[in-house]
Amino acid sequence: MSEILFTRTDERIGELAVRPLDLDTDAEQLHGWVTHPKAAFWMMLDADLARVVAEYRRIEAHPHHDAFLGLVDGRPAFLVERYDPAHVELAGLYDAEEGDVGMHFLCAPTDTPVHGFTLAVITTVMELLFSDPACHRVVVEPDVRNTAVHALNAAVGFEVVGPVAKPEKEALLSVCTRDRFRSAARRDHRGVTA
Repeated sequence: MSEILFTRTDERIGELAVRPLDLDTDAEQLHGWVTHPKAAFWMMLDADLARVVAEYRRIEAHPHHDAFLGLVDGRPAFLVERYDPAHVELAGLYDAEEGDVGMHFLCAPTDTPVHGFTLAVITTVMELLFSDPACHRVVVEPDVRNTAVHALNAAVGFEVVGPVAKPEKEALLSVCTRDRFRSAARRDHRGVTA
């Protein structure tokens, strides 16, 4: 099992931890997550196990892209990708700044949602990224139709830059500075229901 890189305790959800993705042990679970109907914006609904493994082996080998598995109280519960947006996903599509870090996250599908779970996950991901002093801004590019994630992004301090045309989707580019994240973390998040 891979070494835990980061932990955070959420008073409602429990202990959230992040470790490197280990395809030798995580591949089947990961495949189930990214092909679930609730992961439609992940764009892998019809992917077989071999395609999912090949995609994450590509990420594993890439010098500017990483994948991590998130745990809640020791159980796999979410996926995180971290990337350099000047080289991956947004290369040439926006004015990258020194210290920009891109991210994707995906919560495991469940039939019994827990109120505040997704907010706890994105908060953990942001804490993980900003724990690196070289990270000055977090950059995201979700599908413009993904209104649920836009609300979560706003809740943790992201500011919308605007739409960006990517080959696979129309994305909504948003950025969050460390100060905006800290300010948002101090606010009451009761209005976010995801």
